[in-house]
Amino acid sequence: MPRPRSLTPTAIAAAALAVIDRDGLPALTMRAVAKELHMATMALYRYVLDRDGLEALVVDEIFQAIDASPPPEPDWRDRTAALLARVRDAAAAHPDAVPLLLRHRQSSVGSLAWIEAMLAVLTDAGFTGRDRVIAQRTLIGFLLGFLQNAHYASLAGTGTAAMADLSPDDYPYLARTAIDAQTLSAADEFRGGLEIVLRGLVP
Repeated sequence: MPRPRSLTPTAIAAAALAVIDRDGLPALTMRAVAKELHMATMALYRYVLDRDGLEALVVDEIFQAIDASPPPEPDWRDRTAALLARVRDAAAAHPDAVPLLLRHRQSSVGSLAWIEAMLAVLTDAGFTGRDRVIAQRTLIGFLLGFLQNAHYASLAGTGTAAMADLSPDDYPYLARTAIDAQTLSAADEFRGGLEIVLRGLVP
């Protein structure tokens, strides 16, 4: 297969995302991406060293689509929520790529720009020094936990349904909570959890 005249990192990332979105993360290989680009596998190695390089390009591509400018809302909690929601929405558009976001977030230029915006919002709110570190890490921890749950343990998944069917005599709290969990949307879960976290953060 002929090599494209101009193969950019964006084009490679788009092809890799197409493979992931269509066939799942395990399908991401140099061969699969080369096929998506209509080129020979060995030709792709001129642009990307290995699968790890492909993964980094995918994360860059996803984060490039995220607006990293500080939101205009006057309240810092609303600004923080808006920034977190942008990453949640970008991840929801490519759910099978979520493990890559968790793995490569610290090496992505787009991710670093988003973190910088978050720190700017926290600083404007009055967080400094160690308190800013803890606030940032707490918010990132919530976001990553939500993304992991959404990907590996969705409330709409079979695990919640199985727990809802447990004997209430043996598991009264777990069974009842699982039944309640089935009424929550992913948006409800995100907003409710974030509200709890933000109430606990005080500059």
